[in-house]
Amino acid sequence: MPRFDITIAGELNLDLILYGLPETLTPERELLADRMTLTLGASSAIVAHNVAALGSRVGFQSRIGDDPLGQIALERLQQCGVDISRIRRVAGATPTGLTVILYHEAWRNILTYAGTIAELSWDDLDLNYLGDSRHFHLSSYYLQKGLRPRVPELFRHLKSAGLTISLDTNDDPDDQWEGGLHDVLSHVDVFLPNEREARKAAGTEDLEDAIRKLAELVPLVVVKLGREGALAQRGSERFLSPAQTVVAVDTVGAGDSFDAGFLHQFVHGADLPTCLASGNLVGALSTTRPGGTEAFRDADYRKRFLYDRVR
Repeated sequence: MPRFDITIAGELNLDLILYGLPETLTPERELLADRMTLTLGASSAIVAHNVAALGSRVGFQSRIGDDPLGQIALERLQQCGVDISRIRRVAGATPTGLTVILYHEAWRNILTYAGTIAELSWDDLDLNYLGDSRHFHLSSYYLQKGLRPRVPELFRHLKSAGLTISLDTNDDPDDQWEGGLHDVLSHVDVFLPNEREARKAAGTEDLEDAIRKLAELVPLVVVKLGREGALAQRGSERFLSPAQTVVAVDTVGAGDSFDAGFLHQFVHGADLPTCLASGNLVGALSTTRPGGTEAFRDADYRKRFLYDRVR
């Protein structure tokens, strides 16, 4: 029996989310928000936190600065049961990263200081630790500048140890969608993009064409469609799952929470309709509280929401 259900290597930082800002951000003016939340951020950390909150055994590797932001992030992960014993705290000039999200009704600005996010490298990884698992997940491929050149090697190693592998690239800040992505996808079992990311990764503006191309590279392509729910393509088979209807506070981390819900069922052998429904349910839960993890930190609230929706 492996020690973990899922291991993850990736970025760990906090999100500072500001609400109630003017729609137009006028230069040289002091603009006031009416609410704020400082919460656990980073796609990799949100997946780890939320899949652990659902009951999976999770091991997490990352590199953070020896600073207060890093300490808060560590505590948040540990509180929900993620194993943090292999996270490296590194003293020096580069602090833990931070994302500032300016939240508007219909859109948001996402401003990230990468900090130690971009410094995580092959030398920071404990391959035996990561391999002591059923499944490995990687998020934020384009932010992992230090690790990215050796991601194919990492995936090959873990596949040889018997793990299945999932990838959510998240956005490419340079909007180039290069960096050997197709080579990486050849080692992936489950690809988890949203609609825009699927089109960008496939190099086409047509979603159906994108799904067809990606399904030729990856055994299972799962596309998050926001209010339309999600679909999964496995060869010629297609599965659709509708979105949950909730009163949303914000959508920060909803896609990462979908990943957590999907993978929690996937690693325990559930069928694809069950995995998709779980992804949509857990993604919806995320939107009911600020940030990507706050709805999961309140155990009574989380359990009540999930129970009420599935009974």
